[in-house]
Amino acid sequence: MARYLIPRGLISGPAAARAVDAGIALPLAGGPLAFAAAEAVERRAGEEGQRRSVSLSQARAFAPDLVDGLANPRPHWAGFDLKRPLIMGVVNVTPDSFSDGGDFAEASHAIDHARAMLAAGADIVDVGGESTRPGAQPVAPQDEAARVLPVVRALAHAGAMVSIDTRHASVMGQAVEAGAWIINDVTALTGDPDSARVAARSGAAIVLMHMLGEPQTMQADPRYADVTCDLLDYLAMRLAALDQLGVERARIAVDPGIGFGKTVQHNVRLLDELAAFHVFGCPILLGASRKSFIGRLSRDEKPKQRLAGTLAAHQMGYDRGVQIVRVHDVAEAFQARAIWMAGLTNH
Repeated sequence: MARYLIPRGLISGPAAARAVDAGIALPLAGGPLAFAAAEAVERRAGEEGQRRSVSLSQARAFAPDLVDGLANPRPHWAGFDLKRPLIMGVVNVTPDSFSDGGDFAEASHAIDHARAMLAAGADIVDVGGESTRPGAQPVAPQDEAARVLPVVRALAHAGAMVSIDTRHASVMGQAVEAGAWIINDVTALTGDPDSARVAARSGAAIVLMHMLGEPQTMQADPRYADVTCDLLDYLAMRLAALDQLGVERARIAVDPGIGFGKTVQHNVRLLDELAAFHVFGCPILLGASRKSFIGRLSRDEKPKQRLAGTLAAHQMGYDRGVQIVRVHDVAEAFQARAIWMAGLTNH
């Protein structure tokens, strides 16, 4: 029987510090939040499993190693100390991305856009040359490289922290040589037989994302026994594979892949249970910006009209200890983060 813990009784601000000092809560990922209880899950692989609410002492008795994983501080990642959530700005050098396809397909436009994001407060710019929206067609690696490498090279030369959003090993390697510090792969380094080896040898920080199937098919009736537990199993498997290649856990962040092979209900469940992904000792990346589930929960707004819903999703993430948000609207995300952080120190 596999065991899982989902932190509950989440506390923020001075109350979190007082609860930790009093021994009635534990810090969540060593950050400014704390958890005072948990939901314990036991199940066999592929089954829904049984859930029950437990106290901290019961959680320790149930799975002490999981409690430690949830509570321990995170090491630096990609050179960041993670004392505040990081903002990763999306730079799509594509003609067909779901939200801004064609807006920055020219390298010069993409570079200018990325510089504007950095000026607005982005910590990282995530450069991609292949759309992975539902139904998107694949792009040949050489075409993808031609799109992204001039952008990566220019931004890295200017001192920016650049992430390369790709599932192709050759593009990963070339982008790191051009100055990228982070490899962000929607297939968790499974989409190319060489990608895990290339990423491991590159020395770059890595983001492992969960996606069910391929972009062309991922939204065709996605099903899970328990979406949170299924994703925890998947990411644990991918982390174990990288461990075999000698990749230090401190290099890796995990991303549950909101919208990638998930229904609206799956996405909402994952947002609520994001804190469970702290168990790996890795930072959590949340990519909810302008996703279709926001429109489906509201009034079917177009992608660029989903800013308010995006910020609300980020708030849910921050309240569950997420360390990185991947966004299209950097200035607005920066402002929202500032207000959330001010609330942590309010007495």
